[in-house]
Amino acid sequence: MTEPFQFKASDICIEKRETVFQGFFRMDKLWLTHPRFDGGKMPRFSRELFIRGDATCVLPYDPGRDEVVLLEQFRPGALGRDQSPWLLELVAGMNDEGESNEETAQREGQEEAGLSFSTLEKICGYLVSPGGSTEMIHLYYGRVSTELAGGLYGLEHEHEDIRAHVVPADEAIAMISDGRINNAAAIIAIQWLQLNRSRLRAGR
Repeated sequence: MTEPFQFKASDICIEKRETVFQGFFRMDKLWLTHPRFDGGKMPRFSRELFIRGDATCVLPYDPGRDEVVLLEQFRPGALGRDQSPWLLELVAGMNDEGESNEETAQREGQEEAGLSFSTLEKICGYLVSPGGSTEMIHLYYGRVSTELAGGLYGLEHEHEDIRAHVVPADEAIAMISDGRINNAAAIIAIQWLQLNRSRLRAGR
């Protein structure tokens, strides 16, 4: 069996690249070719690529009270489906240029939920939809106190309207099972919490 990752980025030949849309986000069209697993070469083909920077998402969790903070806000990408387009999500935001993941996490925690994280622990990084988007999510657990958490937040100039909910960890886990939470970052983070909950509650 051939080991995976025999090809590298340097094996891709991008013959042409054109920006076909520039708005809040950017869309590029690429004409490219690359080697095939059978030893041949892929004929020239084109792909549209949604250009998005990296983002940081944080699951705020209070291990003493065993509660998480989830944010409810409108998402246009959920329109046209048999569900509310108001989703329950994590603290999240795009990384500003020159900003570390941890700096983004703390900034977004304040803006979206009035939270400061005493500890940030990396869960994972993952590509959101690599078939057509450049976006990478950096996913974290953030330790908080939920005693005074909750309420309405968001930046007016960014058209944000956010309600922060304090939810028992067991309820958040149940929301994944019954589909009330159906976005990738929240699912991954809460399942990670299931695996690490005892360790976090023990202070390790």
